[in-house]
Parts: sequence; structure tokens; C-alpha cells
Amino acid sequence: MINEKYLKLGTNRSTIRELFEFGKKLSSEIGSENVFDYSLGNPSVAPPLCVNEGIEKLIREYDGTKLHAYTSAEGDIDVRKNIAHYIRDTFGAEAEAKNVYMTAGAAAALSAALGAIVTEGEEVITPVPYFPEYRVFAEEAGGRLVTVSAKDGGFGLDTEALGEAIGKACAAVIINSPNNPSGKVYTEAEIKALADLLKKKSKEAGHPIYIIADEPYRELVYDGVNVPYIPNYYDNTIVCYSFSKSLSIPGERIGYVFVSPKAENAKEVFRAVCGAGRSLGYVCAPSLLQRLVSDCLGKSADIDIYDSNRKMLLEALTSYGYETEKPEGAFYLFVRSLCPDAKEFSERAKKYGLLLVPGDDFGAPGYVRIAYCQDPKMIERSLGAFKKLSDEFRA
Repeated sequence: MINEKYLKLGTNRSTIRELFEFGKKLSSEIGSENVFDYSLGNPSVAPPLCVNEGIEKLIREYDGTKLHAYTSAEGDIDVRKNIAHYIRDTFGAEAEAKNVYMTAGAAAALSAALGAIVTEGEEVITPVPYFPEYRVFAEEAGGRLVTVSAKDGGFGLDTEALGEAIGKACAAVIINSPNNPSGKVYTEAEIKALADLLKKKSKEAGHPIYIIADEPYRELVYDGVNVPYIPNYYDNTIVCYSFSKSLSIPGERIGYVFVSPKAENAKEVFRAVCGAGRSLGYVCAPSLLQRLVSDCLGKSADIDIYDSNRKMLLEALTSYGYETEKPEGAFYLFVRSLCPDAKEFSERAKKYGLLLVPGDDFGAPGYVRIAYCQDPKMIERSLGAFKKLSDEFRA
């Protein structure tokens, strides 16, 4: 028999992936120069030198068999020590190798973290807008995703609304900052307020409510914005990190789970992360990539191009009558649709070659996401299409 749940997931790709595949088809029909694909958050900036040079160095210096051999299920111990050392030095948070579990990217990290702390029927809460796959990961862990609206104007954390949503069935709150799709970076005041709320709610529930900090965009911030390191504000925190965006290596799938040693039952939580990873088939992240990122800690791709793209689009779209908040991080604009139905708006944009992701899947109808991690020349070519689209709705 075929598992109907997985058949549905495998058959119905995410809207983002559907648009990406449509873009490839459209390019073959009308020419890639006439397609402005803003669907996928695929970094367009070259990796820092440490990536390619590091791969060459590893191949030269390691015995081939050892380089490509299995590591421990949790990850290579020296890599985990280096990551813990980086966390201590960079953020001033307590960390040891025994708190770090290497994963095949952020998706595996989130799946393992949720699998570790969510039991059947429990709730996982996340503020809107949110990455759509959270629902898939939460449900696979046996939980139920509950979404909470952001504050009006700016997509900030609405602590009051979160407080109303969090009850005894809540196992965790997922925080994604910088946020995909809005580019919002939650402030220190917002994180402190959330920490105070969860301490209170955990006491009322009689069990810890965890923060899962999803941080693949931590290094991608602009104008000197600071991203608070959540373990420094709330003990019951699990960080899910990916090197995909910071090092521009999304296809390599490498990241980690960090369980704060201050968390209640931290040792058991970590072992449960290991067990969840085992059950999902995620043991032993790619060994070459583990060693590579260990030598690239603290390095990042040059994000000046993203910043330039951000400013170019913001200036142009605002002048054309579009409404959007200025993103503080990541590489997305979350733009208000020019008609109430963002799916209709996205469909009508296609005739101008614009591929924009409707905000419905992010829990925010009436918006579209624009991934500006693109070649600046493509963005320049697309501006006329955005102008024509705006003119159509305002005619």
C-alpha cells in the first residue's frame, strides 16, 4: 500500500517550488532574459574564498578514505568542539561539543528538534509570517502548527496575541529572525518580552515551553542591525542553524542543532534530538562538509550585492506605488499585493515574466514574497515589468 500522506506531499510541491519549475519551463519558451524569477531563496553571491579553497585543502591533506568516511552519528567531535567554541566566543553563551548535533541543513535540524520535544497532539506556535515547511515538520513530529498574527505594521512580535495562544498543550515556539519572508529582525526588547512570557507560561503549564530559533539568515543583516542570540535571553532554547545562506552553499545541506546547556533536562533533550535524527535517517551529516564549515566559522559571503539589490527594488517599487516594509535582514521583500487576492496578483504578474510567491502559504494573504538574491542585471531588467504590472492595476 502507498502512504497517502507522503503521496500528497510528494505530488503537491510547495508553491515556491512550483513557481521555480514553472520559471524553468517559461525560460525555454520565451528566453531566460525575459523571465524574472523571484521565487526561490537561492543565493546568487559567490561563496567566500574559504569554501573552495577549503575543499581543495581537505582533498590535499586528508587521506581520501578518512575524508569521506562516516563520522560519529552526532557529527565529528572536533567540528562540534569548534562550533561550540565559536558560539562561546561570538555570543558569550555557554556551549560544549556535547550540545551540538550536526545535520544536513536547517530542514533536518528543525525536524530533529521538533521530533525531540513534541509529543502526539501538542502544539507548535509560530508568529506570522512563517516558512511554510514548519507545518510539515510539526505535523511529522505528531504536533499541530498554530499561527499567531504579527503586530499591525512591521511584522513585529505580538506578545499579547502569543500569550493568548499559548496554553498547556504548547511544546515550542518557533522564532525565525531574520525572518523569511518579511526580512524582519526581532528586537532585543521583543525577545526579552517573549522570554518573560514563556517563563510564565511554562510555570503555568508545568513543563518547559521551548523556543526553537531558526537562524539560517543570521549573518544577512543590513544597516548595522543586531540579531539577539536567543539562548542569552531564554534558557530553554534550541538553535537550528544552516550554513546555506551565510556561505552561499544551499545545495550542500549542512547545519547543526545547538541545545542550550541551560535548558531544563538539556542532556535528555540532546539525546532526544539524536534519537529523532536517527529515526528520520539523518545520522552523520556529510563528513567533508562538516570539516569544511568548521574552517569557515565566522566567515560569510559578501552581502553588499544583496543590500544593493534591496535598495534598488525598494526605491523602484515604492515609486511605482507598491507598499512594503524595509527588510532588515535576509534577502526578501514582502510586498502588499495590488489586489486583495495575492494568488490572482501572482498569476497576473506572470504575463510580464514576473514570478512572485503569494503570501498565503506564509500565513499572510494579501502579500507576495520577492527573493532579491538575484543577479543585479536581472533586477534592473525586471523594473519595467513591475511598472507595467502596477500600471495595469491602477489603470
